[in-house]
Amino acid sequence: MNHHNTPASTGEIHKSQHNFWAHALAAIAVAMWGYSFVSTKVLLENGLGPTQIYICRFIIAYIVVLCISHKRIFCRSWLDECLILVCGLLSGSLYFIAENNALEYTLATNVALLTSLSPLITVLLVACIYKSEKISPGTWIGTAIAFVGVACVVFNSSTDVQIRPLGDFLSLLAAFSWSIYSLILKKLNAVYDVWFITRKTFFYGLLTSLPFLVIGDAGGVNPLDVLSRPAVWGNLLFLGLGASTAAFLIWGNTVKRLGAITANNYMYLQPIVTMVVSAIILHERVSFVGITGIVLILGGLWLGDYLTRLNFGARK
Repeated sequence: MNHHNTPASTGEIHKSQHNFWAHALAAIAVAMWGYSFVSTKVLLENGLGPTQIYICRFIIAYIVVLCISHKRIFCRSWLDECLILVCGLLSGSLYFIAENNALEYTLATNVALLTSLSPLITVLLVACIYKSEKISPGTWIGTAIAFVGVACVVFNSSTDVQIRPLGDFLSLLAAFSWSIYSLILKKLNAVYDVWFITRKTFFYGLLTSLPFLVIGDAGGVNPLDVLSRPAVWGNLLFLGLGASTAAFLIWGNTVKRLGAITANNYMYLQPIVTMVVSAIILHERVSFVGITGIVLILGGLWLGDYLTRLNFGARK
């Protein structure tokens, strides 16, 4: 008689299977985010303006999230309502419009790489704002290596000095915007559920994008004139339903199953996905200096996380 297949071992097998699917789904979510840069670049090449792309994408996402979360309308206080409005500006209109404009002036790979610095920027901001939070030596080492990589990436894209640095600057602006949003989100997460915050953030993001539409995209192409193109409506549906809704839902479940540290390690794969897809679809060439920058950024992000966890484990 086989006594090895006990309830405990069966439970371990099911747990292992669940973790496998959690890892697989994490990779799928990050792959969608990595591809979203290329998808946005295709829409720009079809004549849509950066703000038009953002509005079309998040109207789709907002409708989907509204169907899931629609009972509560307002926050518990006006202060919280204002904080979510700021979240909508920082993580919505400002972040994505800066990112979409960056794609007009630099490579999709550059945008993916530079915006991936937001986790490290967040750590630095936390240390500056909360004096009690100390940055470990490992984080400083990883940060220094990553920013050398940023310099390589900027240099790789600066054959046309008058144009490319602007796109790199906008990418870094988007990364800073996302980092500040993350600090505000920490306070809101303690009070409201994630779907309510997401719905309100999408709403205020769309609302605060209207001035950008008038200023920046007023002379752009009318989206109704180009929506019949498969390349346009196909990429808009992907950005709205995939990168903005499905990936968010997948990511929420991934963090719940694997934990924030393990899940966030998959974010390091995002620029690699963008680089590969950009080379295949957009025929973007990455020089040796650019490849060096990729290695330094990803290596710095990984090394900082590894040394910090190693130091924490040694203390325990």
